[in-house]
Amino acid sequence: MLLPYSPELNPIENFWDALRKESFHNCAFDSLDALENHLEAAMRDMEKDRECVQSIVAWPWVINSLMK
Repeated sequence: MLLPYSPELNPIENFWDALRKESFHNCAFDSLDALENHLEAAMRDMEKDRECVQSIVAWPWVINSLMK
């Protein structure tokens, strides 16, 4: 079981933090659909920047544990 907030143990926390800072700063949405569309577009854009995603989530201990 992970602590309530443990980004060093759960790399996706850092991914969401980066996504929020880059794509959702000062955003307000008219509907849930608009939010979902924006999130999908932001994730597609982030996916294109492989080095950025790797720097956020591909820590050596994570990669080593996945390769076993």
